[in-house]
Amino acid sequence: MATKTWIPALGLLALGSLPVAAHACATCGCTLSTDAATGYSAESGWRLNLDDTFIDQNQLRHGTGSASPQQVVDQPSDPSAGGGEIEKGTINRYVNLSLAYRPDANWGFSMMLPYVLRGHTTYGDQDQPYVPTQTASDQVSGARVSGLGDMKLLASYQGFLPTHNLGVQFGVKLPTGRYGGQTDDGRVVGHPTLFRSGPALGQSLDTSLQAGTGSTDLIVGAYYYQPVSQNFDAFVNGQFQAAVAQRLDAPGADFRPGSLSTMSFGLRYEAHANWVPQLQVNLQHKGADQGALADRPNSEGTVAYLSPGISASLGRGIQAYAFMQVPIYSRLAGYQLFPGWTGTVGISMAL
Repeated sequence: MATKTWIPALGLLALGSLPVAAHACATCGCTLSTDAATGYSAESGWRLNLDDTFIDQNQLRHGTGSASPQQVVDQPSDPSAGGGEIEKGTINRYVNLSLAYRPDANWGFSMMLPYVLRGHTTYGDQDQPYVPTQTASDQVSGARVSGLGDMKLLASYQGFLPTHNLGVQFGVKLPTGRYGGQTDDGRVVGHPTLFRSGPALGQSLDTSLQAGTGSTDLIVGAYYYQPVSQNFDAFVNGQFQAAVAQRLDAPGADFRPGSLSTMSFGLRYEAHANWVPQLQVNLQHKGADQGALADRPNSEGTVAYLSPGISASLGRGIQAYAFMQVPIYSRLAGYQLFPGWTGTVGISMAL
């Protein structure tokens, strides 16, 4: 089968473009590869992509299994703390707008800007020993994040082979989203979102749950796709992202997000011209956050998702896609909130 002309999604590995919901769950940001969802391409021109991801972190987990509020307090990830924070839930929505330009078959450039909507609830830090009143309704504090996240600028090169199906990516994540936190002595730094209700009213939401991280990150990646039979195409891609500079860098008020390593692979069923079922496996490892404002014991982990989905042609140069991600493995440091599923819908169009 001849190599197809695939329409590109402009998220360029959506995982790296989304702020990870750390502390509540350091390792459960969107891992879907939207490049593979609609396909890679060597066609020149402009494209626009808009997608919406929903993540409901409602499961408290530790290691590879579930956890209870009593474990958080009586078996804390930091034994010297004499207790721990009992997270209740985090609901995330990421609306991502991407614009890409490919001047020729070899080079491509893209910009991705996310809008972050997040609701977070917590019972707060509780001292040992655990008692049921620590998780009573009057102990719940709530915060809502709404604003632009961190922008990503990426370039890709796929001129290594005549078929243009092997490429590399490189770029940068910029600190365009609001960031900040609160020091141990109560001083607020940056411009963080504050709790709106409960015992924590007026205090800063965790630094890792803000719309932005305050860091500048470098990004490198690679991808390869290839027809494997008359009707099936396969792909594999990977990406690494790490902070190289941080705006929260004062003693006692510093924060650096952990590095991200991702890999996705899967199959697309191309027997029909107008709709393409597909299946992805998405892997991610996140390193521990660093600094006085970081929750280092609860911010590292490895996760894997099985992601069935479909893309459909809506007309000339327009594609829509929808995916559900189901976690099949997680090994989380400390105690983190984790989703039972995530969902992504999007549309991509030529300009």
